[in-house]
Amino acid sequence: MGPPMPRHDFVRSDDGSGFRTLEEPPPQFESHMRATIQAAIAVAVMLLALWVARDFLVAMIWAGVIAITTWPFYVRFAQLISGRPSSLLASLLFTCIIGLVLLIPIVLTVRQVAQGSDAFVHVLNSLRESGVVVPGWLVQLPIAGEYLDLWWRANLSNPEALKEWLRGVNIENLTSWTGTLGGALLHRLFLFAITLIALFLMLRDGIWLADRSVVTARRLLGNPGTRLVGKIAAATRATVNGTIAAAIVKGAVVGIAYVVMGVPHPLLFSAMTIVLAMVPLGAWVVLAAASLTLVVQDGILLVPVGLFVFGAAVLLIGDNFIQPALIGGSAELPFLLVLIGILGGMQSFGLVGLFLGPVIMAALLTVWREWIGIRE
Repeated sequence: MGPPMPRHDFVRSDDGSGFRTLEEPPPQFESHMRATIQAAIAVAVMLLALWVARDFLVAMIWAGVIAITTWPFYVRFAQLISGRPSSLLASLLFTCIIGLVLLIPIVLTVRQVAQGSDAFVHVLNSLRESGVVVPGWLVQLPIAGEYLDLWWRANLSNPEALKEWLRGVNIENLTSWTGTLGGALLHRLFLFAITLIALFLMLRDGIWLADRSVVTARRLLGNPGTRLVGKIAAATRATVNGTIAAAIVKGAVVGIAYVVMGVPHPLLFSAMTIVLAMVPLGAWVVLAAASLTLVVQDGILLVPVGLFVFGAAVLLIGDNFIQPALIGGSAELPFLLVLIGILGGMQSFGLVGLFLGPVIMAALLTVWREWIGIRE
């Protein structure tokens, strides 16, 4: 076949012949149009895929965070098992270990909550029969002590009045609440299984995924894209390691206070404080429960208040200074960006935002440095 013939339309030309040749669009214009269409199709497919997987995005993000954080340990583990990171056996065993490490604290916490719920129902039944005894320290409070003592005797120490307070709290409501909690727990376990499956695949194909990520970033952003991928991985590891280290420090210091103040089962409360310190307001719930346990056990107010004030100071310092300092020092992020990333990430994305926020801030700082020409 010969070259394509030019198009001829009957239009008035300058030479009066009545015909003028319309040239084909230039190749550069066609390439731009083709690139634009390809980009639009790629974006549309990506958005459609995100919409289809919207219920599992959190599980995928958790799997990615765990894979990036544990990758150096996994490489050493795989070298001992099979000599290569892409081993099926190594990735499967390592995923099972991670699953046990994550699942055991959850099972222990659920078990303690279940035991506590039985005790709570027993306490409600006993309160309906005898009421709540007035604590001895209540009447000693300045100014309002006598009035609070009279109110307590009229409302909480009187079984008939207390029944009116607890009328809405019955076994049927607790059973319904337990059923709802059970359904939510099954859903969480399903997402946990999806996370472990995704983690297994990410570990098995980690080298391939890392290479493709670098190639994609380099194609889109050039050489700065490679540095951006490395910065995101470093920020992810720093965020997870800093969060865990801060939780251990906070739980250990508050645990010493549990022992000194005479809290029953101090090791259990300390372990729960460490585990729940990585969850927003989790350590505060454990601290409040330990303080209330002291109130019920000893019937005095000074020691529980002192425990709560000391623990609150430790948690505030840990959340607002120690944890951002640990994350920022490892990720080379300014303190303010780390603090904004932690708080803003949790507000925007929930619990996973605790790790996503500093990573986003690290990516922002890397892009800004590249834009103004600063090399680290």
